[in-house]
Amino acid sequence: MGLMNKWTDGDRVAPEPLEGNVMATVASGTAIWFLLFLVQLPFYGWFDDRGQTWWIWTCLTGAGLGLIGIWYVRGRDAALRRAAAQAAETAGAAEAGTETDTAGNGAPTAD
Repeated sequence: MGLMNKWTDGDRVAPEPLEGNVMATVASGTAIWFLLFLVQLPFYGWFDDRGQTWWIWTCLTGAGLGLIGIWYVRGRDAALRRAAAQAAETAGAAEAGTETDTAGNGAPTAD
């Protein structure tokens, strides 16, 4: 039995993914990157003399990518809320014994 088989033999079940406050995580990471950019900005000349200005631009890039991440997470959270509401609506309609029409407004369909 090889070393890889020890981990891939199928006896192990992957754990459920952890769902935390993703928005807070992304927002705080973005804020940290931007803060690092602001702290290094006054020392631009020092970094430039040593050919290390990439440190400053890396921090600004991290903040920019964090803004994209915030946009993405907000859209993901909205999609998850819509899916949960739709699932709850579907479950409620099934419990009431009615089917929703194609408009999804919960009106009984004529069979």
